[in-house]
Amino acid sequence: MTPPIVKSYIIAFEKYKWIGLASFALVVAASTVVAVQPEPPASYIANAALTYNRPPVSFSATGSEIQQQGQELNEQVLLSDQLIEVVSAKVNVKPKTIGASVAISIPKKNPRTGQLDSTIIELKYKDSNSKRAVEVLQALMQAMVKLSGDINTGRLKAIILKINERVPQTKLELQAAERRLEQYDRRERPAILASENGSLLTAVTNSQTQQRQIKLTISGIDAQIRSLQDKLGLNVGQAYVSSALSADPILANLRSQIYQIESQIAVLRRDLRPEHPTMIQLQRQKQAAEELLQQRAAEVVGGGGTAAPLTGNVSNIRAQSNLDPARQELANQMVALQTQRETLQQQLAQQVREEARLRQVYSLIPNKQLERSRLEQEVALKKAIYDKMQAKLADAKTAEAETVTSLSIARPPTVLADTVKPKSMSVTLAVGGFMGLVIGGGVIFLLGSLEGTFKTREDIRESLKQREVARLGEIPLIPIDDLDQEAIPVIVSPDSPYLEFYEKFRSNMRRIGGKNLKVVLITSVSTSEGKTTSAYNLGIASARAGKRTLIIETDLRSPSGCSSLNVTPDPDANIEPLRYYASLSECIRLVPDVENLYILPSPGPLRQSAAILESSEMRRLMEDVRERYDLVILDTSPLSLSNDPLLIQPYSDAMIIVARPNYTQQNLLGEAIDQLVESELGLLGAVINGADIIVTLPASVEPLPASSPQEQSEAEVSVGAKNS
Repeated sequence: MTPPIVKSYIIAFEKYKWIGLASFALVVAASTVVAVQPEPPASYIANAALTYNRPPVSFSATGSEIQQQGQELNEQVLLSDQLIEVVSAKVNVKPKTIGASVAISIPKKNPRTGQLDSTIIELKYKDSNSKRAVEVLQALMQAMVKLSGDINTGRLKAIILKINERVPQTKLELQAAERRLEQYDRRERPAILASENGSLLTAVTNSQTQQRQIKLTISGIDAQIRSLQDKLGLNVGQAYVSSALSADPILANLRSQIYQIESQIAVLRRDLRPEHPTMIQLQRQKQAAEELLQQRAAEVVGGGGTAAPLTGNVSNIRAQSNLDPARQELANQMVALQTQRETLQQQLAQQVREEARLRQVYSLIPNKQLERSRLEQEVALKKAIYDKMQAKLADAKTAEAETVTSLSIARPPTVLADTVKPKSMSVTLAVGGFMGLVIGGGVIFLLGSLEGTFKTREDIRESLKQREVARLGEIPLIPIDDLDQEAIPVIVSPDSPYLEFYEKFRSNMRRIGGKNLKVVLITSVSTSEGKTTSAYNLGIASARAGKRTLIIETDLRSPSGCSSLNVTPDPDANIEPLRYYASLSECIRLVPDVENLYILPSPGPLRQSAAILESSEMRRLMEDVRERYDLVILDTSPLSLSNDPLLIQPYSDAMIIVARPNYTQQNLLGEAIDQLVESELGLLGAVINGADIIVTLPASVEPLPASSPQEQSEAEVSVGAKNS
């Protein structure tokens, strides 16, 4: 069995064989031109080598790094355009010539060790002049050595310049960090130190001890005050007033005067009436003395009587100012104790506030320590960066004395003649012929692939399988009689071996469609795919099976092809097509050579095909034939030409698509199937027409001359859309 790719290539070869032969001829001609070319002139190759070197003694890490980097020169650097231009000006050779003639081999790194496999750089230069080859290669090596030294020096200067640019800023950042730490220490360091050495906790403990002592002292003073109050019968305020009033000599004198006046009034009251002038005079003296007593008492107490509780009653003032020296001493002692108590209360409140302040300071110590630690780390980091930069700068300046080129000449140029084996004309022509065959065959295969059509039935079969569309049958090509090239190939003879394929097609259609399948619509994607041939022969196979079968040509845009079945169409049908379809006795014809087969020829070509397909006459016709016949086959126009198949589809029970290798477009078939499936238009399956199947004819039947796919296509196209 021939593989599908071979079949595709054979089909493409029949179409594009002249293009392939032209490609073959062009390649052979080109190889012939190459074969007859004269031998090139003798040439010379100059060989030399460079090696990586290091200074004998290295005192700086920067110098070692630069020398290490100098051993990583690549071909783009060593053969840069600038270097080649410098050498070109020196040796008077074009830069393009130098770039094309020089070859360099750079040692590679070992992926395991990371070291170079070798320290030798091989250089080769090819020229027709041996002396010039040596001169150019020598100049190239000198330029590369100088370039290596310039690169190392440039790297070192760039490092020094970059460090010098960063040092001032780094120094300023270090100084700023130190100032922040210094200011913080001035402000918070004493508290942190006090917390660290325990003096802060000691101060809190001392404050608590002093508070307890003060509270004990106050308790003792309160006991003394209560004892004195019990003895005197006075509180502290009253004792203060009584002591002050009793100690004043003026108040004592006034009190004495008042006593004397009262004594006189008491003596004279027996003999004199109150209205007596003497009595009035004594009352006035007493009143004046009492007023003076009140004024003096207010002066003694102080503050207008607000400093101590002083009543305005003269008798109360006289009672409060009559303390004897012993009681007065007790009152003074009580006042002194009260003053001491108030002083201790103030000291206690001060100690409480001091303890709260110390506790607040102690609670903030961890945050202060963290902040100071952060400032210290910042200073340490800035200082480390600054010190490292200073060390790097010193190391780089030290490296200035030891930085040299990383390359040196290991082997001076030597010249060898380039011996070229003379080319063989026969070998060149043989290679050209082989390449011509490959290229010519490739062009044919490429052009065949770019057509976008299915080349073999296997390709169509795979496409249907991917879209889950049933394959109803595969029909081989039917030979065409040379005497009637315009006829559609139909199977009239019951002994034809091709009838078996259409019988399989019919049985598969019945099996998949079921018993209710009566009206089948057959269409294709485009023309020349054999849908009319499939419709006619399917009708013949159904009639041979004893089914009353009717073929309706609903492709109204093309003329009828019923003459292939020996049926003559009505020449006047296109005048009044609706009247033509309205009379079944006039439009339906019996096929004379096949029993049970009827055909309704198309009145086409018609312009208003869509209006006729959607008319009520067509609807009544389809309803009538559905009742009269066992199978109705609708032969419609291709889907890519019009929407007529979709207009007649509602009258059908299922749709069948006909595809043909080398004619059906892959993208059109895929789009048509996807649209029919998505719209749920009842796609039953597909038929592969024109398949390359070998048919064995019976010995008694003389075979007709078989036609190739191209010849059958030309015959079908010649009869118009009836052969579509």
